Amino acid sequence: MKKPDKSSPFYQQLKPLHKVLKAAAKPVVVVAPPPAPPPLSDHELFVLATEGVRRFVDDHFHHVPQKPSPWPLQRWHDEAQVMSDAMSDFWPWDELESGEELLYLRPGMKLDTLRRLRRGEWVVQAQLDLHGHTVETARLAVAEFLHACRLQNRRCVRIIHGKGLGSKHKQPVLKLKLKNWLAQRDEVLAFAQARSVDGGAGAVLALLKGWREK
Repeated sequence: MKKPDKSSPFYQQLKPLHKVLKAAAKPVVVVAPPPAPPPLSDHELFVLATEGVRRFVDDHFHHVPQKPSPWPLQRWHDEAQVMSDAMSDFWPWDELESGEELLYLRPGMKLDTLRRLRRGEWVVQAQLDLHGHTVETARLAVAEFLHACRLQNRRCVRIIHGKGLGSKHKQPVLKLKLKNWLAQRDEVLAFAQARSVDGGAGAVLALLKGWREK
């Protein structure tokens, strides 16, 4: 085979290409990446996350023991809800005029009972304030209050219904509602507007049956 003439112009043109092909034929050395560190254990992750946290010296919190209520909560709520549902807003009485006094005496009761109640001769043993209540929440609150008073044998109670100064039409909305609700409750013997020292036109005093009375 005839050797190529290295001095020829054609050979000189192929010489750079020859160098490129020769360099490409060299084996490529691949450097493997370093192995990944093993995953941290749960304990190591916890130590890392709580770094800098100071341990609380006294790790015992002493709770004040509370005596359980003698009344089952679910039964209490259910009974109050049933009584609340029985207190209707639609009662065949005329609307109260502005400033009219709340008065009621259950049939069969002595008239002197109402007089003594109006004069404040009985000690008020419990009180319920209806400020901030809507009609529906007030209805349930009154039912729960009367139920509790009956169980605890509270005879004379005061319910503050307000004078309606904060209502839309400046009318005592809960005043008439309360009149209807109380008149429908079997344990209510009488009620009357409180004396001025006890709330006046914004409150009512109610006389309840004793827990032994039928």
